[in-house]
Amino acid sequence: MMNPQVIPSQIRVKTLFRGEKTLLLLSLTGFILAALMALYIALFGAEVLPEGNVESAFSFNAAIAMFVLSVAAILPLTGWTERKRRRFRFVFTAGIAFCYGAETIQHLRGINPRFTEAGNVWDRITGMLFGLDSLLLIVLTVMLAVPFWRKSKSKSRTEGGPLLALSIRYAFLSVFLAYAGGIWMIIEESRYTGDSGNLIFLHGLGFHALQSLPLIGWLLTSAGSNIRHGRLVVHTGGLAWLLAILALTFQTALGRTVLELTALPLTALAMLQIWGCAAVFAAAVLYSSRQEYPAASGKQI
Repeated sequence: MMNPQVIPSQIRVKTLFRGEKTLLLLSLTGFILAALMALYIALFGAEVLPEGNVESAFSFNAAIAMFVLSVAAILPLTGWTERKRRRFRFVFTAGIAFCYGAETIQHLRGINPRFTEAGNVWDRITGMLFGLDSLLLIVLTVMLAVPFWRKSKSKSRTEGGPLLALSIRYAFLSVFLAYAGGIWMIIEESRYTGDSGNLIFLHGLGFHALQSLPLIGWLLTSAGSNIRHGRLVVHTGGLAWLLAILALTFQTALGRTVLELTALPLTALAMLQIWGCAAVFAAAVLYSSRQEYPAASGKQI
């Protein structure tokens, strides 16, 4: 028979993705679009005159699909009622669908979807709507983040566990920095600034926190980690990721590339290595717990 000793936290994390079939399909749509863009590039090349760049559509659709997948995992942990989740899901899906459509169609038409100089009046309107849609997604992200800072613990917060909740807070802080980079691009009407600064690096790193930082919390929660020790690991990984983003932000603000071997980029690299160590440690804790509690990994004894 199965060992009755099952790590309690293993039960809590099963709430990830619960009831979010729509968002999972929305994420899958983005990955399919990215795959189609990759096929187009292989057949016809990335450039579409006068302004289109299918490579941008590929990377954008893939990144948005990953963002949606992360939201689908986090949404069940908010403690919201099904009615509130349904309303959020509807508006969020509409906003993401517009992003997919505008980014893909405009680049295939040879038009820059945000800052066109060759397009007609409707293309400029589309670019303005793209900016408004980005602001809508910022508001929705703030709404999604709020429950994880509330003092009262909802049922889902309890199921998710304090370590997962803490890691999600750090993730949202990074995402807000990414959104700041996005607003910076809107103001600049370009991803480039200064001589060789490129805002896309800090923008992308900020959004990828939604996968990298909750991963640490999820691993520790699944392992039934000691809360005090687990918090130290989550804080270490979260602060390191934030400092990496800030280092890239200052480097970009100076108008310099983040790919050069100078103090700020090297600092960012060192911080990412610290995050990597935290993630590996959390994975090791989970592996160790599986050896101690074989039933938690489905083994018979």
